[in-house]
Amino acid sequence: MPMENGSFIDCYEILQISPNADHETIERVYRLLARRYHPDNGRTGDAVKFDTLTKAYRVLSDPEKRAGFDAKYDSTRTDRWNHFIKMPASNGGDEDKKIYQGILSLLFTARKRDASRPGVGIVELERLLGVPEKHLEFHIWYLKEKGWIQRDESGGVAITANGVDTVLQSDLLVRKDLFLPLEKKTTPQPERTKPAESDKRES
Repeated sequence: MPMENGSFIDCYEILQISPNADHETIERVYRLLARRYHPDNGRTGDAVKFDTLTKAYRVLSDPEKRAGFDAKYDSTRTDRWNHFIKMPASNGGDEDKKIYQGILSLLFTARKRDASRPGVGIVELERLLGVPEKHLEFHIWYLKEKGWIQRDESGGVAITANGVDTVLQSDLLVRKDLFLPLEKKTTPQPERTKPAESDKRES
């Protein structure tokens, strides 16, 4: 997938599939989404989304192109997480918060992409976050004690339902474009209109 405005385009995210998806899964998901967004679909058609889906599919359905994309995908993901986790912190508490933000965000994304196989290995977390395994042990323990993550059958760690709720209800989710905490958005409240004089008299 080419770079767009200097940003890396995540083909897996576009097709809403796991990076471990096999060819049959890629084919099935693409056909489902292509029918939904095809310009001839009068109800849900979207020419821009259809074009983006098709470009992503062409990359991931071709073994040679996918191999090249995967190399860039791993490199970009690692660089972004390293950039995030190495941002200067004002104190130790902020640094610790950034680490467990990163852990929860990675596990949240893994669970969302493949709910049946959401586990991420400690070595993979170490590589993506740029944090030594010994340093991760404390944060893994803390998040497990909070009930936000758990060990899975493969020996990795996965986010729990409580962890997902924590991510969604707080500022723990890290933006993929800038890798900074999400800004909380406030919904403007509609102005209340004053009752007319005739309404006051009637009451």
